Amino acid sequence: MTKLQIRAFLYQLGCFAILFISARYLVEHYTKLTGFWIPLTAFVIGTLLSPKFHAIKTKDGEKLFMKWIFMKGIKEIG
Repeated sequence: MTKLQIRAFLYQLGCFAILFISARYLVEHYTKLTGFWIPLTAFVIGTLLSPKFHAIKTKDGEKLFMKWIFMKGIKEIG
């Protein structure tokens, strides 16, 4: 794995973790779900809302791109 692939993985993991923990807290306190349904619901929410990061080799070298449902198109990062 290249540095950008590792960075993409860490960005994706970090974004998912933040959204999962936030969603788990909100689901636990504001819904009547119990047991296994709380983390399962938080997992689905975190998966759907987290941005997707990819390291792609282009003719200019390897670049990091992000796609998110709240943004139109694909954004190049650094």
